[in-house]
Amino acid sequence: MAKLKTNKAAKKRYKYTATGKVKRTKANRRHLLGNKTNRQKSTGSVQNAYVDNTCKNHVKKLLPYGN
Repeated sequence: MAKLKTNKAAKKRYKYTATGKVKRTKANRRHLLGNKTNRQKSTGSVQNAYVDNTCKNHVKKLLPYGN
């Protein structure tokens, strides 16, 4: 059987933890922060969020070797 290819876009966005959870970064924290309210900036300040169970299987297909 042929090797599976890792999706390079997913590799840059997601990482696996030691326990097998999929870690991601929250959106809306990269640029244009001057226009956003303090509430928007504080709720998006979590850099290490986890992928919920509905998307977990999809991400695992994109990253077959646990990159």
